[in-house]
Amino acid sequence: MPITYSLEPDLSAEEFRAVLVASTLGERRPIDDPARLERMLRQADVIATARDGERLVGISRAITDFSYCCYLSDLAVDVAYQHQGIGRRLIAQTHQAAGELTTLVLVAAPAAEAYYPRIGMRQRPSCWTLPRAR
Repeated sequence: MPITYSLEPDLSAEEFRAVLVASTLGERRPIDDPARLERMLRQADVIATARDGERLVGISRAITDFSYCCYLSDLAVDVAYQHQGIGRRLIAQTHQAAGELTTLVLVAAPAAEAYYPRIGMRQRPSCWTLPRAR
């Protein structure tokens, strides 16, 4: 069955958690805090998904102003479905939903740093953060 892509603004926290765990992104996300996962979804501006039938196999979650910038906060593809172009397609779908005037920005997980240049993204040399309180 082919992978289907769509925008799912009402995605459940349970499905979100499952794909985070299946992708290993769960190692860096609050997967044991369902209320926080729910807030992450409800406050996102774009939630793009990839499904194999009913099974959620990929997600892109982004925050944007739809006119200048789009921060792609989460890009997760189930390990069993990686290397099939799903991540690239989710990024394109997210960028399209945010609008042609936006610049898409993301902070790569250390293990994924080599992936982004291969799909045409440019690395910027500087990024600063203020860590969360918890």
